Amino acid sequence: MKDAENKDEKKKIGKKYYIKTSDEVNEQEEKSKNDNIEISDEENKQEENPSIESKYDLKKSKKRKTLIIIIISLIVVICISIPITLYIINNGNPFVNKSKIELQYTETNDNVPDGVYITDVSEVVENVMPAIVSITSKTLITNGWFGPNYFGQNQYTEGAGSGIIVGKSDTELLIVTNNHVVEGASELTVQFINDVSVDAIVKGTSERKDIAVISIKLTDIDTDTLNTIKIATIGNSDELKVGNGVIAIGNALGYGQSVTTGVVSALDREVTIDDYTNKMIQIDAAINGGNSGGALLNSKGEVVGINSAKYSSNSSSGASIEGMGFAIPISDVNELITQLINGEEVSNGATLGIEGYMTNQGYGISYNVPTGFYIAGITSGSAADKAGLEIGNIITEIDGEKVESVSDIQNVLYDKKSGDEVTLKISYVSGREYAEKEVKVTL
Repeated sequence: MKDAENKDEKKKIGKKYYIKTSDEVNEQEEKSKNDNIEISDEENKQEENPSIESKYDLKKSKKRKTLIIIIISLIVVICISIPITLYIINNGNPFVNKSKIELQYTETNDNVPDGVYITDVSEVVENVMPAIVSITSKTLITNGWFGPNYFGQNQYTEGAGSGIIVGKSDTELLIVTNNHVVEGASELTVQFINDVSVDAIVKGTSERKDIAVISIKLTDIDTDTLNTIKIATIGNSDELKVGNGVIAIGNALGYGQSVTTGVVSALDREVTIDDYTNKMIQIDAAINGGNSGGALLNSKGEVVGINSAKYSSNSSSGASIEGMGFAIPISDVNELITQLINGEEVSNGATLGIEGYMTNQGYGISYNVPTGFYIAGITSGSAADKAGLEIGNIITEIDGEKVESVSDIQNVLYDKKSGDEVTLKISYVSGREYAEKEVKVTL
């Protein structure tokens, strides 16, 4: 038994089971404290002196903070600058002291209380239409392969126009129209508002002003028609202003009476047709073939012009130029119409008794010839012959007006009568140059 216990004790001793003395314990505790102090010091050192990785993390954190601050600052700056920029664009620089410019407005309605805006012209048209007629002309054909007579029958061409009833005597009804509507006509037929047609004759014409008066015997018109028709009221075209509303009535294209409206586009517009220049009213109302001789009315229904498709077209077809029509001012031909109505002789103006051509046409331009009318022939005993004019003279002015076309001479002579005097400026050859002189001519 003892031997067994001894073995066990030896085994335990072999496993280093032994009892420590108090000194050994104290020594071990002291050593442990020292070790703890060292570990604490190392930790403190690590805190006071961080490692390289800790330094990198700290710098990275600071950069993030700086970047966030910069981004926030930019956002604030943008939010502030955008409204300021928009204000400057819309209102000008707010830092510059200047007054604001504003548009000036006018109370149009207060300034032109008498203005008339033509929208519904039915009442005016209804009142005036009985004074407007349609004119159909027949003209004998005088040329062609078979001449005017073909198999024993005369050949005619028809034309359409319009007219205005302007007067009535004890025996006849008087209608004014354009000269080119009735010129050369063999037969004339007038149709009234009630579709009754009656033959008419030419009473008088003025080719120079493109005006004609035709007449119808009262005995040829039935009572009902006489009670239906009216005499037009004549207005004053001199009172027209650009922009005034106007109404045009006429037998457009021969289909019967029709109405167009517009405004006065221009006044005193010079238009030349067949070497004659006349001052016209320009309007934007459509003036087509058949409208010639019809009435141009103001807003009161007064006749202020006589429409002319001839002046309103740019070709022989009579087609209207888009947005551009012309009418003869009634005030310019009032006296002439009165003379034609009363059967008085109408003068087409005085004459000089010369013939020739304009130097600004052909070879005259190349040889530095003065611009004017070159006299190529003089009628014996004429006004020009008596004044001492010679062939080769060039008329450069007449009564102070430059001669740039034949119509410039015609326009002055039209207003003259026999016995009147005109002053001509003449260019004539003197040596190798042209000299000038004034010559007074009694017509």
